[in-house]
Amino acid sequence: MKTNTLKFLAVVTAFLGITTIATAQKSYTLDKSTFSVAGTSTLHDWEMKSASGTGTASLNIANGKLTDIEALTINLPAETVKSEKKSMDKVAYETLKTDKNKNIKYVLKSAEKVNETTWELTGTYTIAGVSKVYKTTAKTALTKDGLNLQGSNKITFTDFGMKSPTAMLGTIKTGQDLTIKFNLNFNL
Repeated sequence: MKTNTLKFLAVVTAFLGITTIATAQKSYTLDKSTFSVAGTSTLHDWEMKSASGTGTASLNIANGKLTDIEALTINLPAETVKSEKKSMDKVAYETLKTDKNKNIKYVLKSAEKVNETTWELTGTYTIAGVSKVYKTTAKTALTKDGLNLQGSNKITFTDFGMKSPTAMLGTIKTGQDLTIKFNLNFNL
């Protein structure tokens, strides 16, 4: 009887160990990703871009499917976000208060799976020294090296305590609404 009980416990332990290995949480590093912020002005629409973010994600992938996003952290040096005009960049950095706030940050609070490729992420953005929680619908795709995550958020300057930039003595005004877009690749 003792032998059968020991064999049963050994089989259960082995099964649990295999299951744990098959769905083990792994840490992934941000690689080759793009970020952009777009808006409007009385003169023209505009967009600023960066490919300089760093970050990590703790993901559970089992049987070729993303089963959980445990953690996600992104750090983007604010002055890596560039437009095609240096004068616009200068105004943007003043608006972002980069003299005191060198980075734009995102930290995941929770992730809820909607379907096989869509997740509802709740996380904290810190921009210009102000932190706000947003929900983001993100599309995911597994790659041979890790995970691709894409999404966007609509925010406003006032959400983060910033004033909409103006130029040429106020004759050119930036619209209040902004769209943040990201295309993130996390690799092992």
